[in-house]
Amino acid sequence: EVHRDWAPGGADRFYNLVKRGFYDGARFFRVLPGFMAQFGVNGDPSISTVWRVARIADDPVTQGNKRGTITFATAGPGTRTTQLFINLVDNDGLDRQGFAPFGRVTSGMNIVEKLYGGYGEGAPNGKGPDQGRVQLEGNTYLEKEFPKLDYIKTVAIAQ
Repeated sequence: EVHRDWAPGGADRFYNLVKRGFYDGARFFRVLPGFMAQFGVNGDPSISTVWRVARIADDPVTQGNKRGTITFATAGPGTRTTQLFINLVDNDGLDRQGFAPFGRVTSGMNIVEKLYGGYGEGAPNGKGPDQGRVQLEGNTYLEKEFPKLDYIKTVAIAQ
């Protein structure tokens, strides 16, 4: 469920990416149990490359990063592009860091909680996927090196 009034920039970007099929086939490449599940790199590197530099302005945080909310990942101010995460628990500390939820999971959180998190944090700090390689090699890299990752079949807009 998307709430444009929570974070209009994030909601609009998500809507446009969904309409283009951007998230179809995307892997949950960073799942940290007790924290969050991250996705949002297109499986085709030629598509990801274009969107990786298409940044959107930050939205003010009007809603808390509560369990089930969906938020754009950032690497600091002004860096939101396509990567998202679903909060697996209440992550109130993210509110002060500028992570602005734009929606929430209204059903199926039990499925989200079962996403494979056995790889842990990404390289170089963990055994999970290296985000640089994910961007450069896409699903080819993820399927070969991290076959247990869960993925999105397709995303659609329901009215």
